[in-house]
Amino acid sequence: MSFSSLVSDLTHRNLDRDDRRSQVSRTRSYASTAATSVSISGDISSQLHGGYSHPLARSWQAERQLTKSMLIFPLFVSDQPEEETLIPSLPNQYRRGLNRLVPYLAPLVAKGLRSVILFGVPIAPGAKDALGTAADDPEGPVIQAIRVLRRAFPDLFITADVCLCEYTSHGHCGILRDDGSLNNALSVDRISDVAMAYADAGAHCVAPSDMNDGRIRAIKLKLIEAGIAHQVVLMSYAAKFSGCLYGPFRDAAGSCPSFGDRRCYQLPPGGRGLARRAIVRDINEGADIIMVKPASQYLDIISDAKELGKDLPVAAYQVSGEFAMIHAAAKAGVFDLKQMAFEATEGILRAGATIVVSYFTPEFLDWLDN
Repeated sequence: MSFSSLVSDLTHRNLDRDDRRSQVSRTRSYASTAATSVSISGDISSQLHGGYSHPLARSWQAERQLTKSMLIFPLFVSDQPEEETLIPSLPNQYRRGLNRLVPYLAPLVAKGLRSVILFGVPIAPGAKDALGTAADDPEGPVIQAIRVLRRAFPDLFITADVCLCEYTSHGHCGILRDDGSLNNALSVDRISDVAMAYADAGAHCVAPSDMNDGRIRAIKLKLIEAGIAHQVVLMSYAAKFSGCLYGPFRDAAGSCPSFGDRRCYQLPPGGRGLARRAIVRDINEGADIIMVKPASQYLDIISDAKELGKDLPVAAYQVSGEFAMIHAAAKAGVFDLKQMAFEATEGILRAGATIVVSYFTPEFLDWLDN
């Protein structure tokens, strides 16, 4: 008999008021017990709602909670000292010259900015050539920026992206053969020299993004030979995929290839097995941190990186195209910008990353408490 039937039956009985109240109470107790028995029959672990019924309890359900220390902010550093140019395809992001960096970063550091990653942008006529010689020019934008930021912000962790694409006349990430293909051996030697120049200038971390085979080992060996391997973090863009999400970055850095594309050295979007092999290779060659790029479209690869490098930090780069898409959709009214910024980043953390390279960093410094 159902609870409602029991109550209905009682109301038609010739009982005094006290007996009726007592009987209804007993009936309700029976019905409640019966309902509970039915709902948990088999497995009490099916009862989940109580575990996230409070905002703080909901935060405890996350294996990783986003904090300011997890964020790395990308900076485009121009060789024009006074430049401050908005990048149209990359909302709220600028190319800044050396003299503009400290005034811009000072309030961000005061809010809790812990780390930046530097990308040099040579604009001066004749700055680019086939070998990317401006990449490690002592008077170039990255080396000068490292020195300026080390002096201005002693506690700021400075990462230097290591690549040649911004500095080569052809826009590719290494030195080319006569037929236009990548010369891996010469490229690795050049990339490792650039990494050493950034480390010597004071970068806390060097991050080769070129995807040439063997560059992690080459950099690690040169760091050891120079006696500074103990004080420089080597972060590998181990799983960097080719695709269409880098357009705004290439607008910012002036690094679009003058011919062809990068599909022969960046990973194919469907190449999960290749990504796993590249991650294992770079771990074995001495990487201290493994990076996956892009992030949101490759959450499975982030998860793989955490599995394969379970004792290493895993970074993910939410690239310019991801950032621009979120802004465009928010502007169109599809969703709230702040909410989606958090959801996208929390998805990256859930997949296994503990470091996120994000253009949303200035906003997160306002949105996060710690």
